[in-house]
Amino acid sequence: MTAPALRPPGVPAAAQPLTVADFAALARERLPADVWDFIAGGAGRERTLAANEAVFEAARLRPRALPGIEEPGTSVEVLGSRWPAPLGIAPVAYHELVHPDGESGTARAAGDLGLPLVVSTFSSRRLEEVAAAATAPLWLQVYCFRDTATTLDLARRARASGYQALVLTTDTPFTGRRLRDLRNDFRIPGHIAAANLSETAAAGAATPGAHSRHAFDRSTGWSVVARLRAESGLPVLAKGVLTARDAEAALAAGVAGIVVSNHGGRQLDGAPATLEALPEVVAAVRGRCPVLLDGGVRTGADVLVALALGARAVLVGRPALYALAADGAAGVRRMLSLLTEEFAETMVLTGHATPDAIGPDTVLPPVPPYPARSHG
Repeated sequence: MTAPALRPPGVPAAAQPLTVADFAALARERLPADVWDFIAGGAGRERTLAANEAVFEAARLRPRALPGIEEPGTSVEVLGSRWPAPLGIAPVAYHELVHPDGESGTARAAGDLGLPLVVSTFSSRRLEEVAAAATAPLWLQVYCFRDTATTLDLARRARASGYQALVLTTDTPFTGRRLRDLRNDFRIPGHIAAANLSETAAAGAATPGAHSRHAFDRSTGWSVVARLRAESGLPVLAKGVLTARDAEAALAAGVAGIVVSNHGGRQLDGAPATLEALPEVVAAVRGRCPVLLDGGVRTGADVLVALALGARAVLVGRPALYALAADGAAGVRRMLSLLTEEFAETMVLTGHATPDAIGPDTVLPPVPPYPARSHG
């Protein structure tokens, strides 16, 4: 897969982003400081935020001499759909914060590569509008609102618009204490709205932390999975699972998949990195449903490490916003292409012709201690 050019012809290749870190640097240059902090920041002292990437950085891969692989196949099947690579875009709110094309631009970019997008409940574009721009699988992420009708209406609209699954966020009875946003007194700008919520449901959404504390239903239990399935007819994945106990509970509730996630380090500071939690969840699931991972994936090698430890695929959140801020849909296409190319190269160098061949013997045990890393 060839990465599309981000910059006009004649600009030296060295000036083009070659890594997610390059896209992040461009995004930081172009975004207001408080918007950057809203996107890049985490909860509390940001220990979990830092650990998500640090654990991947500490992983060591076992290379394969003379692998004999001309061109690996990178595609995987997830919930009956064939993805060109084990990679999709995680739900992140308010894409219009970083680019006027918003989620529609992100959907076009993902669709150009055949890769899925999980649309946030707090999308700045209506889910029907995003669906009109998409040509690849769409899933809708949902929260449990105190006003149950709001949640169920989103589920029904998703089905009517062609979304293929619902992703229930399970780790957010309210949003975590995000100190950067508190210090900045961050508010969503007035020209950007939670486009999929009614005026009543969106009241106060400009201050996300405060809004979550009065709008989200803390009393919701696992029975909501059956309710969402009944209302929408769609499979439901549980996002935010980090333990075997919760994996078992999710399976008992009838989920079609699990996303190992700590909300990008934005909820419980001190929670394990997603890669640390992945083996426990995979062992509990025992192949009964696909297990995905989000949090900390920044390279194609990271994708392979996640698959080696049992993930079926990974989702990236911040990298998509960094790339969208850098160059709109073209930036997102290039970022996804780079990750896919890196993944394919790492497959060859570790001797794997297909994702299904990637196993735990690809990663050196044990993972060595990792250093804490500052995220400014």
